Amino acid sequence: MSDGGTAGNPAAQVLTLLAGRGQTLAVAESLTGGLVAAALTDIPGASRVFRGSVTAYATDVKRGTLGVDAALLAERGAVDAEVARQLATGVRERLGADWGVATTGVAGPDPQDGQPVGTVYVAVSPPGSGGVVAQRIQLSGDRAAIRAGSVRAVLALLREELVQTARAAGRNTEQNGEDGCLQP
Repeated sequence: MSDGGTAGNPAAQVLTLLAGRGQTLAVAESLTGGLVAAALTDIPGASRVFRGSVTAYATDVKRGTLGVDAALLAERGAVDAEVARQLATGVRERLGADWGVATTGVAGPDPQDGQPVGTVYVAVSPPGSGGVVAQRIQLSGDRAAIRAGSVRAVLALLREELVQTARAAGRNTEQNGEDGCLQP
């Protein structure tokens, strides 16, 4: 994947990390309404990694299309860490990707589900069946600023998870004496 002068671009960074592993990514978006997918597909060569996205703005789409638990949505609303986790896992599974990410939150102008404007949850679902990470962030500014901050946050969380799993894999390889080990 050509860097195209985007080495400092978080979308380019995660795409490069994923391409280096031969892994793919899918995105579930609520408040960002397609901005994460747009940031990724702005990068030349993204098609080698990016499987697709679902903009699940409506609650029934979160439930019906991405498999978020109906009771959870009824009890807590869409702005919730567990909802973000289920969105990320649902999109990963349904689009056949190795990794899934999700955004859900309140961009404003009004509070939603008892949550103030600027409350956002981002999540990353890694390969396999466990370890889904969600992060709550509180952003300020107008609707556009909150949505842009949400895009940056989910890409930063994905980058962090990719780096951590690479480090963990490196430690496991060295500890187990597998190929790539630095032992004599």
